[in-house]
Amino acid sequence: MLSTSSVYPERTPDAFETAVRLGYDGIEVMVYTDPVSQNVDVIKRLIDYHQIPVLAVHAPSLLLTQRVWGREPWEKIRRSQDMAEQLGARIVVVHPPFRWQRDYAIDFETGLAAMEAETDIIFAVENMFPLRARGREIAPYAPSWDPTAINCANVTIDLSHTAASGSDPLAMAEAVGGRLTHVHLADGTGVPNGPFPDEHLVPGRGSQPCAEFLHRLGASGYPGVVVLEVNTRRAPSRDAREADLAESLAFAREHLTHVPAR
Repeated sequence: MLSTSSVYPERTPDAFETAVRLGYDGIEVMVYTDPVSQNVDVIKRLIDYHQIPVLAVHAPSLLLTQRVWGREPWEKIRRSQDMAEQLGARIVVVHPPFRWQRDYAIDFETGLAAMEAETDIIFAVENMFPLRARGREIAPYAPSWDPTAINCANVTIDLSHTAASGSDPLAMAEAVGGRLTHVHLADGTGVPNGPFPDEHLVPGRGSQPCAEFLHRLGASGYPGVVVLEVNTRRAPSRDAREADLAESLAFAREHLTHVPAR
C-alpha cells in the first residue's frame, strides 16, 4: 500500500488518486500539517469516492508535526487511534519519544501497553536512527531508537531508517520475531555523516537488502502489510513522481509473491 507521504509536496487527496491509478491495494495516512490528513470526515469521503481502504494511520510524531493535534504526545496517539477506528484501519504507527519528552519517554512502554489492552488497534513502534556529527553519535530518542531494545508488543521496520542507523534489517526482523506487524519499504545508502541520512529511496536504488527482506517476509507467511514510503519530493514532474511510485509497487509485488492477500 501507499503512504500519503510518498506524494509530498502534493497533498493527501493526491495520494488517494495516485494510489488508485497505479493499482495500490490501500493507503497509510501520514498525519501532518496538511489539514485533510487530520480530518476524518474528509478522509472517509476520499475512501468512498476512490473505493480504496485506509489500512494504517501514522501518528504525527515527526519534528515538523510537533504542533499537529497539540503538543501533548499521548493526545496525539489517542487521536490517531480514534482516526484508525473510524476509518477501519488496524494499525497506528508511532515513533519512540524524543529524549526531551521526559515524562512521555518514562511512561511510553507501560502507557502503550495499557492502550493496546483497551482496543483492537495495533500500535507499531517504528525503528528510528541516531544522528552523527563530527565522529560523535547522538541518540535523540528514549528509551531507544531501536525497537529491539524497547518493550513493545508490535514493531514497524523502516528500511530507510535501517540504512540511516547502519542496522541490518534482516537481523532486526529476526530479533523482533512475531512482533513485526508493519513494514515501511524504502531504500537508503547509509552514507556515514551524510547531510540527509534518511533518504527513503525507491527500493532497489540503495544499499539495503530490500528484495531479500521481502522474500523472507513471503516465506514466513508474514501477516502484516507493506507500505511504500518513498521520497519523491525532488521529482521534476508529476509523471516522474508516478514513475517512481509505479516502480516501487512493481518491486514490492515481484518480491512479495508469497505474502497472503490482505
